[in-house]
Amino acid sequence: MKHELDDKRLVITGAASGIGRATAILAAAEGARVVAVDLADAVEETVHEIKEAGGHAVAVKADVSDEDAVAGFIDRCVSEFGGLDGVYANAGVSSGRRTLAELTVEDWQRTLAINTVGVFLAIKHAVPHLTKQGSGALLCTASVAGLRANAGGVDYSASKAGVISIVQTVAYQLYGTGVRINAICPGLIETGMTRPAFERARERGTEERIGQINPTRRAGQPIEIAQMACFLLSDRASYVNGQAVPVDGGLSASHPWVFPRS
Repeated sequence: MKHELDDKRLVITGAASGIGRATAILAAAEGARVVAVDLADAVEETVHEIKEAGGHAVAVKADVSDEDAVAGFIDRCVSEFGGLDGVYANAGVSSGRRTLAELTVEDWQRTLAINTVGVFLAIKHAVPHLTKQGSGALLCTASVAGLRANAGGVDYSASKAGVISIVQTVAYQLYGTGVRINAICPGLIETGMTRPAFERARERGTEERIGQINPTRRAGQPIEIAQMACFLLSDRASYVNGQAVPVDGGLSASHPWVFPRS
């Protein structure tokens, strides 16, 4: 039986947990060979699960904001699997609940280094391989916070707006090459990054209110982002290019604002 990603050679960052892990596992199940990248040791667990299911994957521990490391894991895909067909630059961090006044220059530098510069580096080092063969898909994790206000902190939101701008701009710099680039803008998804908010709600007994301001009335799960990611990395999305696609239960249709309670 033919799968959606048969024989695609993919690099997926942030693959130790959450969206990255779910995407790596689903992509491998759909026939892809995956280089799973993360700084956390748990990336080995992701690859172990893929191999246990009969898939093909290798784990690489790397910092996505380190250019030499990024060049290294892109090259690892080429040497391990014979080429490169797609990259999902998914790794990201959050500044948490810090306000504008509480944020430091160091906070900004860390957030932008991983969320925005990390995306740039993955694209930069993947593009020569993809343009040479005249095909391929680049995918980035942005956020609904990069579309409108009130879905994240200032530094996080700015970093994700930067990702969207990178995608739109690079799509035209890749004019006529056969290489596509898109972003996914997740809404509230239960991942390691958002776990504190979910845990606080469970402690207060208000878990049922999580996600209440989107019309689907719930938070999302990593697999729901992974399904969109695998579609955008596949040839089925051959005419989708330069887009920032919200997967958010309808939140970004309005971005309602809940007045903060004292």
